[in-house]
Amino acid sequence: MDATLIKTVNKLQDAFATVGVQNPVDLPQIVVIGSQSSGKSSVLENIVGRDFLPRGTGIVTRRPLVLQLINRSANAKTENTTDASNKATKEPENPDNADEWGEFLHIPGVKFSDFNKIREEIVKDTEAKTGKNAGISPAPINLRIYSPNVLTLTLVDLPGLTKVPVGDQPKDIEKQIREMILKYITKPNAIILAVTAANTDLANSDGLKLAREVDPEGSRTIGVLTKIDLMDQGTDVVDILAGRIIPLRLGYVPVVNRGQKDIDSRKAIAAALEAEKNFFENHQSYKSKAQYCGTPFLARKLNMILMHHIRNTLPEIKAKIQAVLAKYQIELQQLGDPLDEGLNSNANIVLNIITEFCNEFRTIIEGKSDELSSFELSGGARISFVFHEVFASGVKSIDPFDQIKDADIRTIIYNASGSAPSLFIASTAFEVIIKQQIKRLEEPSLKCVTLVYEELVRILSQLLQKQLFKRFPGLKEKFSTVVINFYKKALTPTNKLVQDLVNMEASYINTGHPDFLNGHKVIAAINDKYNQKQANPADPKTGRGSINNLTNSNPLADVESPNTGFFGSFFAGNKKKKPGVMEAPPPVLKASGNLSERESLETEIIKTLIQSYFNIVKRTVVDMVPKAVMLNLVSFAKEELQRELLQELYKAEVLDELLKESEYTQQRRKECKKMIEALQRADEIVSAV
Repeated sequence: MDATLIKTVNKLQDAFATVGVQNPVDLPQIVVIGSQSSGKSSVLENIVGRDFLPRGTGIVTRRPLVLQLINRSANAKTENTTDASNKATKEPENPDNADEWGEFLHIPGVKFSDFNKIREEIVKDTEAKTGKNAGISPAPINLRIYSPNVLTLTLVDLPGLTKVPVGDQPKDIEKQIREMILKYITKPNAIILAVTAANTDLANSDGLKLAREVDPEGSRTIGVLTKIDLMDQGTDVVDILAGRIIPLRLGYVPVVNRGQKDIDSRKAIAAALEAEKNFFENHQSYKSKAQYCGTPFLARKLNMILMHHIRNTLPEIKAKIQAVLAKYQIELQQLGDPLDEGLNSNANIVLNIITEFCNEFRTIIEGKSDELSSFELSGGARISFVFHEVFASGVKSIDPFDQIKDADIRTIIYNASGSAPSLFIASTAFEVIIKQQIKRLEEPSLKCVTLVYEELVRILSQLLQKQLFKRFPGLKEKFSTVVINFYKKALTPTNKLVQDLVNMEASYINTGHPDFLNGHKVIAAINDKYNQKQANPADPKTGRGSINNLTNSNPLADVESPNTGFFGSFFAGNKKKKPGVMEAPPPVLKASGNLSERESLETEIIKTLIQSYFNIVKRTVVDMVPKAVMLNLVSFAKEELQRELLQELYKAEVLDELLKESEYTQQRRKECKKMIEALQRADEIVSAV
């Protein structure tokens, strides 16, 4: 039963590899890592009991090797691993190796009984992907070895960690290898086999350092100590094995591999394993624990760890496969089936798309969508925000007196009096100023229209993100063009209506408005304010006095003063003139003096009236402009957009062009079908366990 579990995982790996898709399920597997020349390849060959891995200097393993070891009894009936096994050309079998052979997933059905040919195929397939230089590739090579001399195991051999690029290796070779290793060992279901040479300091082990990054507690890392026989005389790894240096929950296993001299002399692995056994049984430090040392114990331990791990994770794997399968089935459904040829079919599709689009457009504006966000405002709520927050705040913040000063008001009052000095404040001055200020409301009102237009474009973009429009890019582009042009056509009457609203307010100043302060109330209020200042002396800086000073002053005194009169305070710093000499007025007459008490009173009255009326107009504009925008732009779009789309898109001559699928959709549909095929096969495999 336990061996069947490992075979089940092997079948799962093959199910995804066969259809050429990346495995979306984190399957339990043993990942072999270590620094370059730490002895990884020798450990794997000892476990298999065969020479089959490429040898040489520098980076020899340049692609991940997924090694599936299958234990089969001698003379057992050969398993057909692929449908192509009967058709493929078979490798001639060596009679001595009839019970041992290898198969590559990229050459289905072809058996390699000569393990030298396996090595040659690994080199050949590696160079096919990476070239003959020292570059690496993340594309794995899947090799399955059947033998009565192996325990059922699945191992992934990765390139050895290196520090400095050599020869024509890429400059970032260390980063590339590190990222490849992390991709495999970061997965929670990966058991890390960290290979370290025992004749180096364990604290400097590249493999253990990388394993510690993803497995800080050491719960899924097993250490392998190689080159035990090359340690200095009188030193051993007993403290490491006891977990006193760098503890690992799965422990360490010491092994003795063949040296370079043994490899060159073609020393048989069987003889090397016998020598390893004798080394541990006769070594003073290890003989008491010899049964826990060596390659055979390592293979048994890995087999036990892997089976236990698979047994624990199998329910999770089943659930993951079903969840991912459901996800891809939903995506395939969204991508839709390839379209049937036929005009009527295409016409119905376009009609349905237009109807659905317009319905969603209306629901988003009205806030009745099924996909209401709790994270941010969207759709109609953003339009409401423009009306009641952005536009209202902008209009209310306009101060009528930030552009027109008291001196300007005084000038307008004099100009409004014409050739005869007025006895009372001219209403013309008030109307001139208030109309100027009302005109200032046109700019924010038109800006409000633009902001709402932008929100409608945002809603359009949101709707065009749907999978349906990714499937038909021509339809998406045409939809976008038609709807944007429709919006722009609606902008002209909307802007005209908003401008008319502002012009209406400016064209007729309704001083009879119930909320407008009348003149008597204003004069009384300002008179009270001046009376409060009666006891205070005039300000030497401004020269202003109280209202009583103005009304009680002697008019004859004003006549006798050379700098007083109706325009007396209009100028400052007038040169002293000779009696009886008159000069023509200058070409430009501008106010330069301080306001007299009379002018201050009149200016204050005008300002109070302007503020009162301007507040009324601002309230009206804040209320009416959103209504105008809703009428001529938003509501108009809700009611007339479907008619516009039908008129522009529901045409026989453009249907085929609109419903031309994107290359991405066609490719993604193929990928989804492949993934669903692999996942359904995987689901059948795990369901049979």
